Amino acid sequence: MNAPVRARPRPRREQLSDEVAGHLRVRIMSGTLRPGTFIRLDETAAELGVSITPVREALRTLRGEGMVQLEPHRGHVVSPFTRGDIEDIFWLQAVIAGQLARSAAERVTDEEIDELERLAEIVADAIEHGSTADVADAEFAFHRTFNRASGRIKLAWFLLHAARYLPPHVYTADPVWGRQTVANRRELIAALRRRDVDTVVRLTDLQFTDGARRLTARLDELGLWT
Repeated sequence: MNAPVRARPRPRREQLSDEVAGHLRVRIMSGTLRPGTFIRLDETAAELGVSITPVREALRTLRGEGMVQLEPHRGHVVSPFTRGDIEDIFWLQAVIAGQLARSAAERVTDEEIDELERLAEIVADAIEHGSTADVADAEFAFHRTFNRASGRIKLAWFLLHAARYLPPHVYTADPVWGRQTVANRRELIAALRRRDVDTVVRLTDLQFTDGARRLTARLDELGLWT
């Protein structure tokens, strides 16, 4: 019998590169870094308290995603994007999430529903009393548990990576979003207890329809498309 292979810990530099890429990705998607803006290596490194190396590696990652472009002798510049790009990102997430929701609704156990209900109340408490970071963490825990209940771990992994393009603070700082999210989670739990698969899928899809609308509206307000 072969000994199990243990995953090697990721080097700290790679972790830093991922963190810097995530920071820049959120700033781009929220309109804080507008298309046409140059991202300076030294300024970004100083702002984030890191060396230039992870910033350079993060920009290489973002270049592969089409979020920045390298202009010879000038540096990295934020790529243009459109309302259609936002629609595509949310469409992809909604398709994957819908498949996960259907599978979860069909196979979830009573114990898993109880755990989801507990996590949903943590989300509600964070929305009422916590910081935006608390809300984002609580939401992540809820969605991770819900997606795992589907048993489709590989598909859940794809959704996790697609979700990198969502700027959490755009949503977590919005009290209207907060109230609607609490109501959505409670309706979702009730539908899971009834084994109402179609309602679970519909409520899941609503999250992404609303998310796309809110992000597009924010970028409209910033005049990003003009």
